[in-house]
Amino acid sequence: MLPAPESDQLGAERLQKLIAAAGVCSRRRAEELLRQGRVRLNGRTATLGERADPARDQISIDGRPLAPRPDSLTLLLHKPVGVLSTCHDPQGRPTVMELLPPELRRGQGLHPVGRLDADSRGALLLSNDGDLTLRLTHPRFGHRRTYRIWVEGHPRPATLERWAAGIPLDGHPCQPVRIRLLGARGANSRLDLVMLEGRNRQIRRTAELLGHPVLDLQRVAIGPLRLADLPEGSWRRVTPSEVLGPD
Repeated sequence: MLPAPESDQLGAERLQKLIAAAGVCSRRRAEELLRQGRVRLNGRTATLGERADPARDQISIDGRPLAPRPDSLTLLLHKPVGVLSTCHDPQGRPTVMELLPPELRRGQGLHPVGRLDADSRGALLLSNDGDLTLRLTHPRFGHRRTYRIWVEGHPRPATLERWAAGIPLDGHPCQPVRIRLLGARGANSRLDLVMLEGRNRQIRRTAELLGHPVLDLQRVAIGPLRLADLPEGSWRRVTPSEVLGPD
């Protein structure tokens, strides 16, 4: 009987996922390596879409064996304003990876989960654990994201009701949000905002449409994970029990 191909092996995963999980590069970059023929599986050139079991199969990139998958690791980072939520920026701008110690920047497979734009600050996850981060970020798990924002002016109750109902963007409806006025200082107001979805610059675009541009935006919680007293630019490890606990 012929041996079962790699794709039929119990516990096999797509090669690009295994390469990314080993901390070599992103999954998209791993797909490029496969298209370029730089990945070999059991002595032959691998192709995009193939699966393998690292416990049984030999995987190499440019002749170097694929390193074992690092231990599961998830960090909660307090991102400052001006720092990009990416692993690398071609223009040389600061990224969240530069806030980590050298031993965590490479070889751990860490990458930002979700994003905060450069002008925003607050809670951001970095992880190499796909299952854990899926639990925290996918809408079907119902995890909320909580924000504290300062806006120009003093929104009227009717304006906040419109915001809470969900303002369409780009011709598509947005989910309702929970919003309340926390207070005011001079000509500006502070709001608490809780939402389940997170489109590109959704809060800023909505506030602009309603006539109250955002002055400061901070994400203070992702599901059950809260910044609390974590200083800007600092990070801490997230335990599985925190993720599995109630939101």
